[in-house]
Amino acid sequence: MNQLINQAPNKHKSNQQKWNNWSGYQQSHPELILKPDSLDELKHIVETQAKIRVVGAGHSFTPLVCTDATLLSLDGLSGVDQVNTEFAQASIWAGTRLFNLGQYLEPMQQSLMQQGDIDQQSLAGAVSTGTHGTGIGLYCISGYVQAFELLTASGETLHCNHHENPDIFAAGRVSLGSLGILTKITMQNKPRYKLKEQVRLCAVQDFIQNIDQWKAQYRHIECFAFSHADKLILKTLDITEDEIQPRTESWPSEDTLLTLCCELTKSFPALNPKLQKLLGVFIKPSTFVDWSGKIFPTPRETKFNEMEYQVPVELGVECLQAVLAALKNSKIQTFFPVEFRFVKGDDIWLSPFYQRDSISISVHQYHKQAPRQLFDEVESILQHYQGRPHWGKMHSMTATQLQTLYPKWDAFMQLRERLDPSGKFLNPYLEKLFLSE
Repeated sequence: MNQLINQAPNKHKSNQQKWNNWSGYQQSHPELILKPDSLDELKHIVETQAKIRVVGAGHSFTPLVCTDATLLSLDGLSGVDQVNTEFAQASIWAGTRLFNLGQYLEPMQQSLMQQGDIDQQSLAGAVSTGTHGTGIGLYCISGYVQAFELLTASGETLHCNHHENPDIFAAGRVSLGSLGILTKITMQNKPRYKLKEQVRLCAVQDFIQNIDQWKAQYRHIECFAFSHADKLILKTLDITEDEIQPRTESWPSEDTLLTLCCELTKSFPALNPKLQKLLGVFIKPSTFVDWSGKIFPTPRETKFNEMEYQVPVELGVECLQAVLAALKNSKIQTFFPVEFRFVKGDDIWLSPFYQRDSISISVHQYHKQAPRQLFDEVESILQHYQGRPHWGKMHSMTATQLQTLYPKWDAFMQLRERLDPSGKFLNPYLEKLFLSE
């Protein structure tokens, strides 16, 4: 049964002199920032503007949307268009923020199959960059896209799924906004479910010895490992029928403590090893139960910049150990832990998880500290272990390097050229990433 659900757009247009991403690291000065509230207005913009980049929440750390031309927000195209209750699917307007999806899907008794621990992104932004959570049996968010509508540079709307425009469907689920503008996305969801979150400290050696068993035992598992500590933070999530036990915020909150420690280590680097060894003071074992949309996200007020690579699952633990060793021996300090997650392989042409189950390894730097030096310290290690970069996270790979990592790289570039021969949806960053020799 299909039901028509409201979209709730608001019309806003503005001339702006400056745009920056969430962390403040990426900045640009677009000539226009446009916020259409209808498909007709969106089509008019595509017809009249020579260069367009679409922005979601600005949670990418690369210059994906930086432009001096037209920056276009899809915030006005938000909400759920149609719901298929029989197959637990929903057609969602592309500008919908993940944190708002619950209010639309809850009455339909649906939830996303998978989420990351940040829910500020727009659905189109999360899909286009291969955003993911964790779970060896779970795809990134893009892997649950069943269909989408794409507005091309010529103003044509293409309906894409496994049977209709299948090549565009295979490429467009992770396309960095380079093929056109996603307007509606049909997601394969799951009947509404609760998750039990358990967080505890775990000895690093216990984690290494048991992770092969644990990755199959839990629906979601991840760890946060510190370079100067012999324990890490272990977090698991599992579907449950238990009574709701909502997450409570301690005082001071973990986020407040993280900001404090980042400030201290920025000013007094010698404190970093000592502070990291106080994990037992900061982190207490906890168990919470709530609906999935409330359990997946974690409050993130401490701003940072991030680099993330996806390595083959069989190399992940060894790669993590190498990264931690490099950080421990480095003179460059960061208090942020290294994040370690699992993602199931998929068939999306430019997905970092294309045809291989992967372990995602993320390195963060406090936003008040220059990130490049730290990331340079570990990027060669991540690349040595056959890592593919997350498209929304900082990296230094070139088109030539990426071509060797993606079997469908050339096919994607040919498709992009066919759909957008004038490069309407490219900015200088993507031109360098895609077109440089």
